Amino acid sequence: MNKFTLKGDWNQLKGKAKEKWGELTNDELEQMEGQSDQLVGALQKRYGLSVEEAEREVDEWNNAL
Repeated sequence: MNKFTLKGDWNQLKGKAKEKWGELTNDELEQMEGQSDQLVGALQKRYGLSVEEAEREVDEWNNAL
């Protein structure tokens, strides 16, 4: 996965991210500002995912938007 900024308006996407990954805090989502690498890191921390698993989840989620 390449680093990218998630498409669309991050303010709107934060709600969708919160729906998918409910354990992420609002503060974490606010600080990410749409940066996929930060989202991957947060998923690793909160859900105990490997880098590859977290990247795959973010890619799949982003492609479904």
